[in-house]
Amino acid sequence: MDLNTITEVLRPADADAVKKWETGYAWLAGGTWLFSEPQVATHTLIDLESFKWPSLAISPEGLEIAATCKVVELDRFKAPPEWKAALLFPECCRAFLASFKIWNEATVGGNIVMSLPAGPMISLTAALEGICTLWPRNGPPRKVPVVNFVTGNNANVLAPGELLRSIFLPASALKKSYAFRRFTLTHLGRSEVLLIGTRSPERGEFLLTVHAATRTTALHKRALRGNAGERFGRRRAF
Repeated sequence: MDLNTITEVLRPADADAVKKWETGYAWLAGGTWLFSEPQVATHTLIDLESFKWPSLAISPEGLEIAATCKVVELDRFKAPPEWKAALLFPECCRAFLASFKIWNEATVGGNIVMSLPAGPMISLTAALEGICTLWPRNGPPRKVPVVNFVTGNNANVLAPGELLRSIFLPASALKKSYAFRRFTLTHLGRSEVLLIGTRSPERGEFLLTVHAATRTTALHKRALRGNAGERFGRRRAF
């Protein structure tokens, strides 16, 4: 859709170049939602692609996913073999109500910032204990767990002009075993409920993430007893 209210597109070298946030400004990442309907209150787009953030950065501590990382890049990511839970990436990418063609533009950060109940990138990063790094316009960066980032339907903790820079997934979470279940009313429809269960043998802990059927992500944590961990290791047991 053409946005006929836009009078300027800014392509700064970094976020610090945007000193003052004005009403009518909007960050532009993939733009798959931004260009899907009229934005009558918006007159200036600030293109995040000009920042050239690395999409995916591996370290011994875990994986940093840039907010501008395309869904297709996450789907094709080749993780270290010990990161068993990385197999959740393509599972959640296929939980979008979108064709694979949209993946080439849609971003991980955009899906999280939209903060809709059926946002599969929210489900994924919350289940893997993701931490958001946020950049306010005036102030130091702050970190917020993904599970606390979304506060309601299309609502989150971002202040005006504040930017989601990245989501960090710790290596300890990526090493977990997992189970994934999704229910939709139609084969290719929006998720009605999306469940992700993870098991941490190191901490003796089971974590169940419930999303899509809830306004915000619901987490249920409990200690494992007896041979529950072995049963969970078989996908059909969940």
